[in-house]
Amino acid sequence: MRKLLVCAAPLLLLAACATQPADDLASLSDPGGSSYGLFLAGQSALNDGRGAQAAAYFEQAQAGGAEDELISERAFTAAILAGDITKAAALAPSGEGSSESGKRLGRVVEAVEAMSTNQGKAARALLAPEGMGFPHKGAAALLGPWASAMAGDATGAVVRPELRNDKVVEYFGLLGQAFLYERAKRYDEAETDFKALTGGENPGDLVLLAYGGFLERRGKRLDAIAVYDKGLADEPSNSTLLAAKARAAAGKSAPPAPTLRQGAAQALMPPAATMLAAKQEQIGLAYLRLVLRLDPNRNDAWLMVGDLMETAGDLDAAREAYAKPKPGSPEYAAGRAKLAWSYLKAKDNETALKMAREAAASGDLDSKVTLADMLRVNEQYPEAIQILTEVMAARPGDWRLLYSRGVNYDRAGRPKEGEADLRAALKIRPDDSEMLNYLGYTWIDRGEHLSEALGMVQRAAASNPKSGAIIDSLGWAYYRLGDYKKAVEKLEEAIELEAGDPDINNHLGDAYWRVGRRDEAEFQWKRVLTLDPDAKMKAEVSAKLASGLGPMGPAQSPRVAGP
Repeated sequence: MRKLLVCAAPLLLLAACATQPADDLASLSDPGGSSYGLFLAGQSALNDGRGAQAAAYFEQAQAGGAEDELISERAFTAAILAGDITKAAALAPSGEGSSESGKRLGRVVEAVEAMSTNQGKAARALLAPEGMGFPHKGAAALLGPWASAMAGDATGAVVRPELRNDKVVEYFGLLGQAFLYERAKRYDEAETDFKALTGGENPGDLVLLAYGGFLERRGKRLDAIAVYDKGLADEPSNSTLLAAKARAAAGKSAPPAPTLRQGAAQALMPPAATMLAAKQEQIGLAYLRLVLRLDPNRNDAWLMVGDLMETAGDLDAAREAYAKPKPGSPEYAAGRAKLAWSYLKAKDNETALKMAREAAASGDLDSKVTLADMLRVNEQYPEAIQILTEVMAARPGDWRLLYSRGVNYDRAGRPKEGEADLRAALKIRPDDSEMLNYLGYTWIDRGEHLSEALGMVQRAAASNPKSGAIIDSLGWAYYRLGDYKKAVEKLEEAIELEAGDPDINNHLGDAYWRVGRRDEAEFQWKRVLTLDPDAKMKAEVSAKLASGLGPMGPAQSPRVAGP
């Protein structure tokens, strides 16, 4: 797994991590003996994404008399990543020996801490452009108007933030301005901003929900429904938009406008997402922790924190984050799904299924879909089919549901029904690489529609050439068609993409055998046994190795995305 790596200057985009001397590694097992040992232990915990433990080690190092500014900056970093923003603000770097990046982030952290305690004037001063620079200038610019509003500066609050060549600040600064215009009761100007944000072809549910909520608060329920329908035309199964439309149609209370702290939290979400998209996980996580200091009930931020913690290998912290959304919230189903999947990935299938069943019992459709996925992974296909059929009655024409039910039909030994669902799904999404791969492979495995099937798998591979699973399917298709030389070529390509996949190694072994490369075939099969294959594959490979007769029998079933 990718770790949340920490370098000498905290949260820098470009810096080289120092290599720990081998002689010092022993002190990690007993860090209490020296400040340096505590520093090393803190560094190790920070590299592993264990922010709370890292913060404790660095604090002990400082308590032991260590005054090194590097340790202070690491303690500051660890406090942020652990979510202790109050402590991080107290540790904010400011000395001459501190890194510029650390100082800039320190100002943002101090400003957020000030805003969380309604000290708008202090926050506004800390966020001043002259004291800010790369890579935190955009975050500071988006926070600035909310700090001005908190400071009572009505004029500064509605000044749209600008940052040269920064599209994120340009777009989301407009969203913040719309909310602050509404707060100032300048409704016409607010609506002008909202219309500008939602006027494109695919504006996204964030701004659609914002504009729709504004219209509901203004008593324009029919206009709000039209805004929600615009989003649902692109995403008919979007549960958040569906819930908003149902609320407006029923005449229920409109969602409240964001408070100043909630607005500031929302302003930090786009910079967080931008950093995560750029693979800058530490800065992204730091921003998310700041979001949650301002708005502890920001469920989408909790789910993103959970994903980061799970990637870093801290399952306890990930599960704690996934459990934050409460029943009835729009993010509850997603949180429960992520929580259940975390247990499934840890091979605790019983707990995973139990949690998925509990969530589905609420009647939430997304939770039912998650349960169906869990049942598929556990090979309980008939129940999965039943659940998906129920959901499809409420969501007709959803290609994802058709695809999922088609896979379950196929795995349950009902191929004709599976093919019908897959054909229907492909009619809606004719270029989807996963579905092209699945149906094409299925036909090749059965010896049906071979020319069409090969074309489908080739299209899938052309669309997604970096998918080891799809390139494997193409290679296996050539194998089943008897073109073993071409099969070897494609399967070697697939194994370069996913070297640790038991299916690919098994297929490559079979292809090697067919072209007379027997020693290499046996090597691949032996490797399969080291890659945790399922019981069926383990028995098949063991039989090939024991008999010395090579591959026998039909190809395996096509694979689908997911665990």
